[in-house]
Amino acid sequence: MAKRVAIVGAGVSGLASIKCCLEEGLEPTCFERSDDLGGLWRFTTKVCKVTKCPDFTATGQWEVVTQREGKQESAIFDAVMVCTGFLTNQYLPLDSFPGINTFKGQYFHSRQYKHPDMFKDKRVLVIGMGNSGTDIAVEASHVAKKVFLSTTGGAWVISRVFDSGYPWDMVFTTRFQNMFRNSLPTPIVTWLIARKMNSWFNHANYGLVPEDRTQLREPVLNDELPGCIITGKVLIKPSIKEVKENSVVFNNTPKEEPIDIIVFATGYTFAFPFLDETVVKVESGQASLYKYIFPAHLPHPTLAVIGVIKPLGSMIPTGETQARWVVRVLKGINKLPPQSVMIEEVNARKENKPSGFGLCYCKALQTDYITYIDELLTSINAKPNLFSLLLTDPRLALTIFFGPCTPYQFRLTGPGKWKGARNAILTQWDRTFKVTKTRIVQESPSPFASLLKLLSLLALLMAIFLIFL
Repeated sequence: MAKRVAIVGAGVSGLASIKCCLEEGLEPTCFERSDDLGGLWRFTTKVCKVTKCPDFTATGQWEVVTQREGKQESAIFDAVMVCTGFLTNQYLPLDSFPGINTFKGQYFHSRQYKHPDMFKDKRVLVIGMGNSGTDIAVEASHVAKKVFLSTTGGAWVISRVFDSGYPWDMVFTTRFQNMFRNSLPTPIVTWLIARKMNSWFNHANYGLVPEDRTQLREPVLNDELPGCIITGKVLIKPSIKEVKENSVVFNNTPKEEPIDIIVFATGYTFAFPFLDETVVKVESGQASLYKYIFPAHLPHPTLAVIGVIKPLGSMIPTGETQARWVVRVLKGINKLPPQSVMIEEVNARKENKPSGFGLCYCKALQTDYITYIDELLTSINAKPNLFSLLLTDPRLALTIFFGPCTPYQFRLTGPGKWKGARNAILTQWDRTFKVTKTRIVQESPSPFASLLKLLSLLALLMAIFLIFL
């Protein structure tokens, strides 16, 4: 009989978990409190409580209590995968804004924002310079009378269109780039990142340069913001000193600015209200989870948390890779290390001591995307072996190492192997630019093209020699 698995949440991590359970012959049931996407789900079903069964020590089973249309039901599951993510509770620190209670205009969290029409002919203040805040500010600038974007620490702003018109993540997220960054001292990496970020526009001239450039902060992806700033459509301001009835006062600027609407793009916190703190406890924005997944103290690894992590890379393949490993642990194919080893790693991750090399992942839940994914892939024997591929399929090996680290790489071998992965990797650039090459352009051959290609090939071979020696 297949093991029954309760999946809490039908977001991207929940959908990936359903898929992985089905691939491994498990029986998933997904509970989603909204009426949106799911898999083998129960819509508009709230999970009230997940508790250990009385015989948990022997069985590792869980009792899941749910509520639908006012009626509660209880069911027993062999395992639980919590996929509610870390964007569950809106963070609205009103106490940090003196006078907000006297404000006569409208204010709300960015989660409530739906359409820019509400800003028409209004004076809008957006507080917080993450991706949500900048997107809202840019959209508001098209219809609002005036838009202010308030930031405490600044941020690097990058375009989705990177070097030579390539997508930024396909250039930045490569195994070669990752290894190169991690081999350099952090101050040098920080300097290189700043130099690259400022190659698009000088952030200091736009009032955006981050105050703390050492600790990694998620870059802001926005192609329009610099244009909005230079044309005066969006005004960058420091933090808020005081909120008045119809205006705000910014720090270091005595002038009051009339404001009609305030949008708090101040982020989120996360919690697991249906779990007892003895199972998973959230402190200082993180939980005590082995590999950000398993509670290290439980005698049975039958509860897993998927998607509570902030990699510098795509969240969707990260959650899927987590789920691939989890379902193999649930089936008993993969084993977790001793409890003492897991607790030691959890404590080390919590301390987040910088290594002195590469990017500084010092904030809660931050991690190196490729390094973390490779850890999980190694556990299920799905990490591509570059040394072996260099001998048997050098073209593929070089494309994997120097090209974009796309999820096709995670399906070359191991459980869930896909026979089309190799071809997908070798042709990914063709698909990327198929939508842009709608007009055929005849490129005239350059007399130096052949020489340049030869020099590039020699440099590539030298790099390979130094790396794999």
